[in-house]
Amino acid sequence: MSAKIRLYVEHPLGVGQSVPLDKGQAHYLFGVMRQAVGGQVLLFNGSDGEWRAEIVQAGKRGGELCCVQQTRPLRMPPDVWLLFAPIKKARTDFIVEKAAEMGAARIVPVMTEFTNAGRIQRDRLQAHAVEAAEQCGGTYVPEVVEAVKFGRLLEQWDTSRRIMFCDEALAGATSELPSQPGPWAILIGPEGGFSDRERSKLHKAEFADAVTLGPRILRADTAAVAAMTIWQQKLGDWG
Repeated sequence: MSAKIRLYVEHPLGVGQSVPLDKGQAHYLFGVMRQAVGGQVLLFNGSDGEWRAEIVQAGKRGGELCCVQQTRPLRMPPDVWLLFAPIKKARTDFIVEKAAEMGAARIVPVMTEFTNAGRIQRDRLQAHAVEAAEQCGGTYVPEVVEAVKFGRLLEQWDTSRRIMFCDEALAGATSELPSQPGPWAILIGPEGGFSDRERSKLHKAEFADAVTLGPRILRADTAAVAAMTIWQQKLGDWG
């Protein structure tokens, strides 16, 4: 019997390892997906790769799986973070989902001067990252960290990690794409763009490389996907 359902679990995985299910996972497997004892599920936890597991207990409030065989080793993403200014709720969700699918190692909401978004619910965004990893076959889930203010981000920045700064003011101009290996971060601005003060700080920062994403100014969610694509093809694991 082949396994098509994938679940992220916060539990060690290995041959013969018992994996308990919480109420939400049990509802999904047994209530929504109509699985039963003897069914097969693929599990991953972000550190032990992917494992095929068998359902040994099924209930409304919980259940238990038993790991049978590793189906895929852990594959870590390249060392690139996505830094983005939150936008409308659904589009912020989209950015997080696509960042997880496209191989971001960490996702960082950044509050800029023109950020127009309400309170960031980190747990909800983390759940979207988990769902994206479950759907795309990834074995690693990027951490979504607490939102940080732009000024503090730069003040505390580890300068060994370069920033690919996507500057909407360069639309239509030419810019050299990054080619230096090592840890990177991609920075996407808010719907209103970066302020003049923020843009000046970034252009002066020795660790930041300003780039254009083409002749048109992209929406923030589109820009995140475009920038991740460019970086992955040049420096990531798509080559």
